Amino acid sequence: MRSRTAIRCQSRYAGGVAEPAQFVSLLRRMLPFFTLVLVAAVAYDAWVFYARWSDARQAERTRQEKAAADAQKTLDLLGGGGLKILSFYATPGAIHPGERASLCYGVTGATSVRMEPAIEDLHPALTYCMQVSPAKDTEYKLIAEDDAGHTTSSAVTIHLIR
Repeated sequence: MRSRTAIRCQSRYAGGVAEPAQFVSLLRRMLPFFTLVLVAAVAYDAWVFYARWSDARQAERTRQEKAAADAQKTLDLLGGGGLKILSFYATPGAIHPGERASLCYGVTGATSVRMEPAIEDLHPALTYCMQVSPAKDTEYKLIAEDDAGHTTSSAVTIHLIR
């Protein structure tokens, strides 16, 4: 004779404890559905991660393109990528003996800069000024050179007022 508990376990819907064989059978029937749900969840997560990665990559490309365009715009405003003397001037252009004048220059695309007559060691710069005090009327010549050996020059004269 069966006990009441055993009879209750025979029914799935009776709310009792199922026997191990019934539990395994239930798992085997549900396994394809769980697998399908798991594969769908993994595919969805993969799509979300890919979409975020792709958006971040596109945003970085856009940022780099904008930075390159801004750099090109700045370079064009400064005279392009070639060798060029942007400015070379003296302030004031005429001085009394013993006074000083500012000699300023700006170059782009240069690897070396020199002055004739030599004043001090110079370096390529967008703007650089130095003080000079010539003893007579003096013409200063700025010479800029690039990597390819191309040179360009400009001259300015500082006059002495007597």
